[in-house]
Amino acid sequence: MADGPRLPGVEDDEDDEDPIILHVDADCFYAACERLREPELEDDPVVVGMGYEPGETNGAVATASYEAREFGVESAQAISTALERLPRRAALDPDAADHDPELVESETGHYRTVDLDYYESVANEVQEILHDCADVVREVSIDEAYLEVTDRTAWEVADGFARHVKDRIRREVGIVVSVGAAPTMSAAKIASDFDKPDGLTVVRPGELREFLAPLEVDLLHGVGPVTARELREMGLETAGDVAAADPEPLVERFGERGRELYDRARGDDDRRVEPKGDPKSFSRESAFAEPVSEPAPKYEQIETLAAAVADRARREGALYRTVGVKAVEPPFEVNTRERSLPGPIDEPELVERIARELFAEFEREPVRKVGVRVANLEFAAADQTSLDGWAGTPDTEAEPVDGTGADRDGDPNHGEGQSSLEDF
Repeated sequence: MADGPRLPGVEDDEDDEDPIILHVDADCFYAACERLREPELEDDPVVVGMGYEPGETNGAVATASYEAREFGVESAQAISTALERLPRRAALDPDAADHDPELVESETGHYRTVDLDYYESVANEVQEILHDCADVVREVSIDEAYLEVTDRTAWEVADGFARHVKDRIRREVGIVVSVGAAPTMSAAKIASDFDKPDGLTVVRPGELREFLAPLEVDLLHGVGPVTARELREMGLETAGDVAAADPEPLVERFGERGRELYDRARGDDDRRVEPKGDPKSFSRESAFAEPVSEPAPKYEQIETLAAAVADRARREGALYRTVGVKAVEPPFEVNTRERSLPGPIDEPELVERIARELFAEFEREPVRKVGVRVANLEFAAADQTSLDGWAGTPDTEAEPVDGTGADRDGDPNHGEGQSSLEDF
């Protein structure tokens, strides 16, 4: 059994052959991140994309909040179409280039430009929680991941464990996720989409076929509009229809994918959750109940977090070349600093010292969250640089980075050739 936390009262059952897999999917992730940065956007329509500014003619919607979707705005939609259905709230301003005096505020929405650096910083906070809740995590994209939690819980209390994951993310990060739990990856994915937003759906092994059978074929994992249309042309409207069909015509029509569709519709999916290669970094973060200005509690957390990431790197057999810190100022101004070292090391004391030095500029600033990170990892056996080897070595300059992906002078190409903090 894994060493991670396990719900009280859950007994070991090595004979249990049904894995417990969670699929965690952030709801309207980009829009949720923008609301973290601007809490006043809560409950209003929010559209994140490119090309919506006056004078722009090309662009597409990356994410539309559920409120924006009520006006017919959808992901991948042309911005011009989105603006027709939901004009910019900013156009209410008489000084705006696209001002329209006939607009009604309740029929407008907030438009924001995609800010991947910021979204990745939020995603890493979520991923840190996921790795703390599961022994195996597979990040599929910036806003979704699979978790293998068979050794952390049991089917009898899987709903409580899934809610624990949801609640931690909501409490510690401030965004909402939907979670599906099932014995297969494909069913877990379907389950997480089943009751969005803020959904929680648990499909136990004995319920799998019953859960899948009534679903429209569009909802089967891996089925897009074209495949759904072809399945309907074959008279197959639901997953139950596909499961009851002769698989041979499916194979003739779709090749090996036809067999996969048949298996998935029957709940057969023996794929296991596997990480995508070695991690790029290890980080730990901690939030304060209220913004803190006094240096002592902040440095205490920095030291604790530095020890934690150095310990994890050692347990994972990783050396690191970069140390970084994060300071989040109210309401959600993300500041990161990093220092690259001449060679790969395994030195917890050095991580703590560098983290304290990098954080020094924030010691008197109000801070709501702090973090420490080690990056540029090497997992191959190598000669480790000792702490003594740093004596007399001049420190490299810390590269200032903020949550927008530009440095404080506004140069979007800062740090070229330097280590990236995209995984912080």
